[in-house]
Amino acid sequence: MYLPIVVLAFYSFDSSPYSAGWQGFTLDWYRSLLKDERILSALKNSLLVAFCAVAISAVLGTLMAVGLARYQFPGKTLYRGISYLPLIIPDIAIAVSTLVFLAAFAIPLSVWTIIAAHVVFCLAYICLIVSSRLTNLDPHLEEAALDLGATPVQSFIQVLLPQLMPGIVAGCLLAFVLSLDDFLIASFTAGSGDNTLPMEIFSRIRTGVKPDINALSVILIIGSAVVAFVAELIRASFEQKHFDQKS
Repeated sequence: MYLPIVVLAFYSFDSSPYSAGWQGFTLDWYRSLLKDERILSALKNSLLVAFCAVAISAVLGTLMAVGLARYQFPGKTLYRGISYLPLIIPDIAIAVSTLVFLAAFAIPLSVWTIIAAHVVFCLAYICLIVSSRLTNLDPHLEEAALDLGATPVQSFIQVLLPQLMPGIVAGCLLAFVLSLDDFLIASFTAGSGDNTLPMEIFSRIRTGVKPDINALSVILIIGSAVVAFVAELIRASFEQKHFDQKS
């Protein structure tokens, strides 16, 4: 499964401009990326989209998870099912429906429409991870805080939120990776000149995969893997800590 990645990384250090055969070791392709204005612009757009989408989703997703876990309201079951739909709906369906919605309201495509589209699926992932964290928390701690004179807002900020923080951070890191790597939804909702990094990579490989694209892909894979690993490490460490406390 990982052999294609190994081959890609191998040829990213090849001095041959065609990746047809090994001609010697070089780091020139990685250096050229730092001077490529199109790549840097696409990277800037990708980071802007990822950070904004994750920041918005973190707030809304946490509130959604707490509301679904702690409160009863009409249509709760239906709302819970709808909130998790982006997890199972194909990306192409989300992309097309978002584009149709934007066109219906004559909203011009830009980097901000990409952010809005990414919030849709980032929200679902963060809500899911925070909800799983909520199931392991003792609700009596919040009740005790209220009995001791804390307001509902104080109880949420000072008691519940610190306990949810590992789940929120893990969810944000996962959503960040998904947003950074997304191509399909971004390509449908991006305005002219608002390419993200995956879109820039795709536009260049139409004429053939060259070593600079190999180098860029390696950097993107390593960055995504590191963020995903940190998210999983945070989640696992706090689950182990919670298990030890119960034991």
